[in-house]
Amino acid sequence: MLKRFIRAIKSMFGGVISSMENPKLILEQNIRELNDQIPQMNENIATVKANLIMLQKEVKRNEKQIVDLTSKIKSAIKANRDDIAEGYALQLEKAKETIIHSKDQLQFAERAYEKALKVKKVFMREKDRKIQEAKEALRASERAEWQSKIADTLEQFEVGGIDQTHDEMISRINEESAKNEARMEIALDSIDTQTMEIEANAEKIRAHELVEQFKLEMGESSGSISIDEEPEKEEAAPSKSVGNKEKS
Repeated sequence: MLKRFIRAIKSMFGGVISSMENPKLILEQNIRELNDQIPQMNENIATVKANLIMLQKEVKRNEKQIVDLTSKIKSAIKANRDDIAEGYALQLEKAKETIIHSKDQLQFAERAYEKALKVKKVFMREKDRKIQEAKEALRASERAEWQSKIADTLEQFEVGGIDQTHDEMISRINEESAKNEARMEIALDSIDTQTMEIEANAEKIRAHELVEQFKLEMGESSGSISIDEEPEKEEAAPSKSVGNKEKS
């Protein structure tokens, strides 16, 4: 009974939580969290790198110390100062033990740094893949929202009476246009267009006749001038002949 009760409680609260979750907001939050982890990872890698550099310097310092102590021991032996050489020998032994320990730590630090770089490389690759998937899902969500709005609009065409109103308005406009065209045809039919055309043709004929009359009048005036000039020439000729007779 207890297990069934617990399972019922989980199913009830699980349904409430699932209904409260917004996949789009959760994906956006995931992208932000993945990007926020990069600075912390870089800081951790920098710490590992700093420890590696410190151990490298320590090993170099121990190596230099061993070289210096070896030189001092040799110099003391040459100077027959075994007591001083013995002191340097103890320091040399301790320096060798220290450098062995430092080199072990250096190797561990180098492996840790290489591992950190590999972890970062894997993380960056996985981060980019997850972010790309999230962005694709978000774009798909936006397309789905747009398609849902279009579907709602198409449904409203029928449910909200938009189709009926649309068709009714188009029908009314077409009817009004047909009425206006009919009125125009009736108005044209009521006018005696044939008489108007006859009158227009008559005016053209009258204008043509007037032009022809002007042409005739202009021709008659030029003809009368030539008739008047010819008698004057005939009268002048006899006068010349008379003068000749008198001279003779």
